[in-house]
Amino acid sequence: MVLHEAVNRAGGRAWSFHDARLDRVIDNGNHLVLSGNAEVLAHCDRIGTTPLLDIAPRAELPFLDLARGDRWLLRLPSGLRDLVTGGLRLPPGTALSLAADTRRLLCADARATVAHAIPGRGPAWIRVWEPLSLAVLNAPPETAAAAPLAEVLRRTLLRGGAASRPITMPQGLGPTLVDPALARLARRGVHLALRRPLTGLEARGDRITALRFASGEVALGPDDAAIFALPPEALSRLLDLPMPGPGQSILNAHFRVDPEVAARMPPLLGLVSGLSHWVFRRGDVLSVTVSAAESCIDASDAEAPEARIWREVAQAAGTDAPPLASRVIRARAATAEVTPAARAARPPLKPYANLALAGDWLSGALPETIEAALLSGRAAARSIEA
Repeated sequence: MVLHEAVNRAGGRAWSFHDARLDRVIDNGNHLVLSGNAEVLAHCDRIGTTPLLDIAPRAELPFLDLARGDRWLLRLPSGLRDLVTGGLRLPPGTALSLAADTRRLLCADARATVAHAIPGRGPAWIRVWEPLSLAVLNAPPETAAAAPLAEVLRRTLLRGGAASRPITMPQGLGPTLVDPALARLARRGVHLALRRPLTGLEARGDRITALRFASGEVALGPDDAAIFALPPEALSRLLDLPMPGPGQSILNAHFRVDPEVAARMPPLLGLVSGLSHWVFRRGDVLSVTVSAAESCIDASDAEAPEARIWREVAQAAGTDAPPLASRVIRARAATAEVTPAARAARPPLKPYANLALAGDWLSGALPETIEAALLSGRAAARSIEA
């Protein structure tokens, strides 16, 4: 068995690396995982990295409104006793509308956007639905499909605190999710071939018979099968099938700060009414995610977004000191388009009898997440084993 990787690393869109400017190991981007993401937990259990996960003791997320200066907690109870003792905390001004909004979202059909499903534009919109749409779908609620956001809620927040505790990975995505998985594959005899982009294929009837790479061709025998885990634009060059278009970009800004400044920050902080959306703390590095970041990516002044983001982080941390070092990573078209029409334009998961497709953008009802990627990969493997 051979794993062909188009670039010089494995892991797809999630990886870790040592940044010389920061002199720290950082992730290319931030990913929020919750305790209800059963496939992520199962993956870590299989590869032996469960001890590397930092699972919060309670299902709570702190937020800061950058415009108003208000801070609040979103906290979910883990059971009836926790609920009775005040375990439920909602953002200010949202208690009266959240239940009705959630019902509308869960009942929305496949053609609805988040904005169509939730008509109100009050505090719950600003403090819950818009931040969730940007964080989960990497798209504003006016264009993002309602169905995948509803599915995330069903699997996590609507199951209560036990399924909603934030999980961070202090060692990084690579050491926690990717590197041990590669080691496990190597022990099972899987060969990793790097810098091997797939350039074409040959098919006969309902089967593919060969894979073409720049360095040569690999024939597939009658008992051989393949799994393609490719982004839509790469897959569209190989298969004449419907594909979603490119989605929004994501900007991640990493700031190394004085350890005392970092200690003032929670492991994860949500921000509203500003450019920044989430701040992740890892050691003395504060990493900020800006979703749907086309305006940042295309800014003519490359330093302008970084300076604005730092001002927002400094406000959250209560510091006047500049960062010790910084790094900005811009990911264009970081996810596939997530409009209702784009989600309907996804290819079949098994276009040939011996070819299965995998990828977070293909995974059934979920949006593009680590959970979706793992579920998709396991489904693809099962389909070619059947």
